[in-house]
Amino acid sequence: MGNLNSRRRRHQRHDSASPGGSSYPPSPNAVNVHTSDHRQSRHQPSPTSSSLHRSVSGDGRVLCRPMEDVRSSFTFGRELGRGQFGVTYLVTKKSTGERFACKSIATRKLVKKDDIEDVRREVQIMHHLTGHRNVVELKGAYEDRHSVNLIMELCAGGELFDRIIAKGHYSERAAAVLFRQIVTVVHNCHSMGVMHRDLKPENFLFLSTDEDSPLKATDFGLSVFYKPGYVFKDLVGSAYYVAPEVLRRHYGAEADIWSAGVILYTYYSVASHHFGEKMSRVSLMLFYGGNLDFASAPWPSISSSAKDVVKKMLRADPRERISAVDVLNHPWMREDGDAPDKPLDVAVLTRMKQFRAMNKLKKVALKVIAENLSEEEIVGLKEMFKSIDTDNSGTISLEEMKAGLPKLGTILSDSEVRQLMEAADVDGNGTIDYIEFITATMHMNRMEREDHLYTAFKYFDKDNSGYITMEELEHALKKYNMGDEQTIKEILAEVDTDHDGRINYDEFVAMMRKGNPELITNRRRR
Repeated sequence: MGNLNSRRRRHQRHDSASPGGSSYPPSPNAVNVHTSDHRQSRHQPSPTSSSLHRSVSGDGRVLCRPMEDVRSSFTFGRELGRGQFGVTYLVTKKSTGERFACKSIATRKLVKKDDIEDVRREVQIMHHLTGHRNVVELKGAYEDRHSVNLIMELCAGGELFDRIIAKGHYSERAAAVLFRQIVTVVHNCHSMGVMHRDLKPENFLFLSTDEDSPLKATDFGLSVFYKPGYVFKDLVGSAYYVAPEVLRRHYGAEADIWSAGVILYTYYSVASHHFGEKMSRVSLMLFYGGNLDFASAPWPSISSSAKDVVKKMLRADPRERISAVDVLNHPWMREDGDAPDKPLDVAVLTRMKQFRAMNKLKKVALKVIAENLSEEEIVGLKEMFKSIDTDNSGTISLEEMKAGLPKLGTILSDSEVRQLMEAADVDGNGTIDYIEFITATMHMNRMEREDHLYTAFKYFDKDNSGYITMEELEHALKKYNMGDEQTIKEILAEVDTDHDGRINYDEFVAMMRKGNPELITNRRRR
């Protein structure tokens, strides 16, 4: 079965021996059959630089913000992959020597409005999902006169199936650990209101060649935001892995479960070196409602538990298909076999818990950053806010939060919900407004951007002295009913490390990055 191309092809296969691959946005009603797309990088100009963003004059027509010259921050190396719309390169950040991948999308080839919208959506979704261990991270998006450049985490460990073939054998337990990472991505996407729509082995890469390297989902070029119950009709995906209902042009997020199930089913064919001869037969059988073949090798030696999870993921009727949470809770999938379930954490919930533990200065600083984020960085959170704000009041009440969190795939006690509400309610009025929600749920990698931190620092440093004084701190916090003397003393005791009674920029940055090991580590590298 070839490519299902009612959608223009935007992606390309990459050389799995070297990181690469690139994906370019499809037109909205076509199918895509392509491969991966990965790697990213850090986008953080110095606050003391004369050009926090090196503008190339004017706003770009794709990202709709000031154009920037990516080559002023990154050195371009060899080509990693090539597609219809552009090329993926290995790039090196000039200031740190760190290596990333840059997917460079030629804007002259984005002739249709839908092509442009698809690129925007891909950037929005990658921003929205950032921070998950098994999702390739977008570090920055730049646009100049000729291209949109996505700087991404470099996945140098090769493709999923290439490693399986090279290793030759995985135990069922090892296979379950590997496959759990794939389904965790599906669960995270669905809990964040995203449908991937192109899950396949080529779109999962290992971060490094290490044996315990995390597996990373890549290529969100066909992904979309969705709400439960919404029906999609455009024909997208990759031929071997697309769900039957997608071919019928009437599908929802359950299609991702099918694709993940096909990956697991074909894993055993790959592991037993029958992939080439079986793949077409397997796909045709599944497409046309045939029974799964558990009689051929290696299935007779596979456990009944493994077969059970495959059957439940590949139910022809999407209404009967199990969810990502159900898959993760299946005995075969649990991290310790039949051990008790571990609660599944949702990315947004984790972020809110982190926010709850922050001091009041950091909360207000994050609010300043949230107010200055681009639309592309927060569109996913905006949709999530709207789904919880059921009365469309522009604020989330305690009752709406209680009703909304289960929709994200998590259940908390009333007291836990109340604690999260109180933490996110920066101004203390009993509800969470839009900016407060963004502040509490945005990913902490926003601290990676020096320009974000500098903007927040200048918010407090009203006299431009280079320091935040007690008076400036008190004035800023009183706006949020938290500028009492005891609070000020506690903040200074924590942040003012040189004990001069004021907070300089370095102390402020250290406070903002405290508690995020990844950012601290990256800072040290520099």
